[in-house]
Amino acid sequence: MDKPFQTYDDTSDPATCAPRLAALRAELAKRGLDGFVVPHSDQHMGEYLPAYAERLAWLTAFTGSAGAAVVLEDNAAVFVDGRYTLQVRNQTDTKLFEPRDLVAEGPQGWIPDNLPKGAKLGYDPWLHTQHGVMHLKAAVEKAGGSLLAMDSNPIDAVWSDQPAPPVTPAKPHAFNLTGEQSDAKRLRLGDGLKRAGANAAVITLADSVCWLLNIRGADVPHTPFTLAFAILHEDGGADLFLDPAKRTPELMAHLSNAVQVHGPAEFAAALDAMKGKNVLVDPSTAASAIFDRLTKAGAKIRQGADPCQLPKACKNPLEIEGMRKAHIRDGAALARYLAWFESNAAGGTLTEIDAAKTLEGFRRATGCLSDVSFDTISGAGSNGAIVHYRVTRSTNRTISSGEMFLLDSGAQYPDGTTDVTRTIMVGEATAEMRDRFTRVLKGHIALATARFPDGTIGMQLDSFARRPLWEAGLDYDHGTGHGVGSYLSVHEGPQNISKKPVMQALKPGMVCSNEPGFYKTGAFGIRIENLVVVTQPEDLGGERKMMGFETITLVPIDLNLVESSLLTDAERGWLNIYHARVRDVIAPLVDEEVRTWLDRATRSI
Repeated sequence: MDKPFQTYDDTSDPATCAPRLAALRAELAKRGLDGFVVPHSDQHMGEYLPAYAERLAWLTAFTGSAGAAVVLEDNAAVFVDGRYTLQVRNQTDTKLFEPRDLVAEGPQGWIPDNLPKGAKLGYDPWLHTQHGVMHLKAAVEKAGGSLLAMDSNPIDAVWSDQPAPPVTPAKPHAFNLTGEQSDAKRLRLGDGLKRAGANAAVITLADSVCWLLNIRGADVPHTPFTLAFAILHEDGGADLFLDPAKRTPELMAHLSNAVQVHGPAEFAAALDAMKGKNVLVDPSTAASAIFDRLTKAGAKIRQGADPCQLPKACKNPLEIEGMRKAHIRDGAALARYLAWFESNAAGGTLTEIDAAKTLEGFRRATGCLSDVSFDTISGAGSNGAIVHYRVTRSTNRTISSGEMFLLDSGAQYPDGTTDVTRTIMVGEATAEMRDRFTRVLKGHIALATARFPDGTIGMQLDSFARRPLWEAGLDYDHGTGHGVGSYLSVHEGPQNISKKPVMQALKPGMVCSNEPGFYKTGAFGIRIENLVVVTQPEDLGGERKMMGFETITLVPIDLNLVESSLLTDAERGWLNIYHARVRDVIAPLVDEEVRTWLDRATRSI
């Protein structure tokens, strides 16, 4: 049997916090520091990290995909966003690390009230962006202390069994999947640099490097990244800084003569060679160490957005078609799975791990699965109320009748990345469950059917999805939508749909999630997630052309949880049309038994 992509080992133990925190404090004292900032990041500022870079998890036992900690001599805090408020209290030792709000406060809000006057606070300049360091510096100065960049990370000095950095082979990503050759991308972006007065751009994000050079890898769990830095020049040439162990003859043949390949150790020297040149670097995504090096070298730094991020997000027609095909394939796998789930969940013996493993099996059976796109969120009952719950052998519970089951999962196929959430009722739903589910569905439909002019940002649409919940005094503490890559990260920028004022306008070809939810602590969680593509502007007969969303996820929504009386005729019509489309596309791809289930699951209401 193939090795499973997802494991369920218990990697988090609050008992490890005390000795590790003591070891770090001893190391800080050796270095003459009064404190240290520990972000959840690596040199490439990734959301999902290779094992060696999981310093926050090693120290605090918190394993979420976003967070930070600040360690001082006498106190420490761990910062998480709304997705992880329950998880962090279950995982870390809260007597040692006080849980705080990452968004509303963050380290920059906590430091002025807690850092002693005159204290020296250290940070690793390779793990913080330039913008991040600016905020830290302001907070430290407000407290009357000093912020010091470290030449090496003190956690690495005390983490005795720290894994080695990954060296998986980098592979070409074929033209029939990318829709544009790397040469064309580099020339197009190089011309943009020239017009902006820049001689070069330092590319630090792994998804940008992979997209620009049409390469993929397996350095990061569930995400087909190869971790490397690149420098793009105005003539379309590029320097790639890639570990020799990741190079293959196939890769080297794929990279044109215009791409010079160097070892990672040569990156610093390449930055030093930028003296007098106009160099574009993104202060919101690039490590502050890069800015420090370029400044010392005498380069003329131009702060601006990573030039790869927007064109990468705006998928070309071939990439969009690949995403559609991936979602059809995934929809068929999910239909087989949901039919199986209905037959097996009611028996009272199915566990959360059983459910997640079986879903991975159905996706493997497609013959196209490269990996799951993240650890499956398989949460029964109260576990579903933990927004980014990750089932382990110690938390694994049986799925029981009378409970909701929240399943958030995705797949990495070479032609597209998927991410879908369904909330499934096992047994009879209560009136409260149906009410909350239907309000989430109403919000989902409101966003799916939204029309908006060019220049609209996600924050302007976010309330569409929340209004039905707000009308009942309810809400959810996560974003409504994130960008999704084309066989890249399941979470990508620069766009999103949330309460945050991210100023990137939604553009045609962008793929986003549509995932409102509701969570009742200790009882149940609800989320309905489809992926959508931003459509080209169309003339609706008004004064301006309008864009909208094309839903590409094709998976039934549980009608056993829908309170039809709460839906308008238009909402009911959308749901019936959506289900008819799911049935028409997926039915020919599954066997007769699954078709029978699918007919029932997609019936008109």
